[in-house]
Amino acid sequence: MTVTKQRNREFVRTFFTSPAAVDGEDTAEMARKASQLRGMQAPDVWVPDNEDATAPNMRDEGAENIVEVVSENGAEFPGEIHPRIVWHRNDPATRYRGLQHMLTIADPEDGAIEHIDGFVVPEVGDVDDWKKADEFITIVENEYGLEEGSIAMSVIVESGESEIATSRLREEVGKPSNNLDQRLFMLVDGEVDYTKAMRGMTPTGELPPWPELRHNTSRGASAADLIAVDGPYDDIRDVEGYKDRMVENRAKGQIGIWALTPGQVEVANTNPLPPESGHWFFEVDDREIDLEDDDGVQVYEGDRVSLEETGDGYRLTVGTDTHELADEDELKEALVDIASYVPSLGDIVDSMEEFEAAKEAGKGAIAMTQATTLRIDGVEVDIARDRMWDEATYQAAQTPINLFQDVHANRPDQHEELEELYGAELVERATQVGQ
Repeated sequence: MTVTKQRNREFVRTFFTSPAAVDGEDTAEMARKASQLRGMQAPDVWVPDNEDATAPNMRDEGAENIVEVVSENGAEFPGEIHPRIVWHRNDPATRYRGLQHMLTIADPEDGAIEHIDGFVVPEVGDVDDWKKADEFITIVENEYGLEEGSIAMSVIVESGESEIATSRLREEVGKPSNNLDQRLFMLVDGEVDYTKAMRGMTPTGELPPWPELRHNTSRGASAADLIAVDGPYDDIRDVEGYKDRMVENRAKGQIGIWALTPGQVEVANTNPLPPESGHWFFEVDDREIDLEDDDGVQVYEGDRVSLEETGDGYRLTVGTDTHELADEDELKEALVDIASYVPSLGDIVDSMEEFEAAKEAGKGAIAMTQATTLRIDGVEVDIARDRMWDEATYQAAQTPINLFQDVHANRPDQHEELEELYGAELVERATQVGQ
């Protein structure tokens, strides 16, 4: 039997795990519910979890549940399906059990493998351990006559050894002694076990933030043309904290994040997309303060910024700093320094289309202007910022558009929601720009 998988995704926003087996009359209940998620509540990658989320004494049943649920519902599931198996860099018996579970799940006679895109391998060690996992998956493929490399392998980076291994991937991928170049898909952070492996401690018992781990995973993924995904954010009620974490991650090139609930899935699916409308904000004392739009005028209301006209100019207070400004030009310059604009999807598409038209006309660079009127303490000031767009700027602007296009191409179940959010005309333009 030949099953060929095409892993052409450039981005993964959501990595959603659910137990493969739970106590109860229907031990596959949680997996079954996850397989029925649709639209923005359905993840880009669903991970039926037969490791940490499933009790050790239920993992054999968990593998069977994965087969049952995926064979029944896999064809209709809109995302990719990557079960997590058991593995451990220091325990051959655990690795062997993981192999047995993969053989159970991948048996073509049971009908699940045709809907499964890959396996997630936890607790990996150095690069040699990654090669063992690759070899085990190759054994599974050959056992059932599947095309070599058709089953993806994603790893969870949760030890110092595996973190170091991410920097060695470029040396190893492509060697004839392994299938890593065809097989590797995602690098996923596992901060909980990473903290354990690193013997990390904090006074409160909370997890350290480990920004270095997230940076190194993202760097390794970029170097090896893979996808980087952040680990779980376990305070499931802290939606704003979850969003802030995603903003920090995206600055590192790490678009995806683990989701523990369908609610987190929905937040993580929508948050990376360009906003429906742009907005201005002030950056004061390392805080971003959104401005309110009043019929095109951006209004600041608060006590961190104040502005008054004096007899011979203006007095602007920003945080604890007060500036005496001689005229309106100095005032505008000072306000431009603290004001920033978050462009909407429409703004990005407009700018890219304008630059494409300029290139067609033979221009290598053009100036783009962002302008608005600010109102602070009743004083209105017009500000403008010019930014030169060249080919490098254009390519950088394509990242959010590429994400949008990847979502549109791979998640047709979300088309209706995208059109409700942005409008059908803008969605059409966004799918065409940059092509």
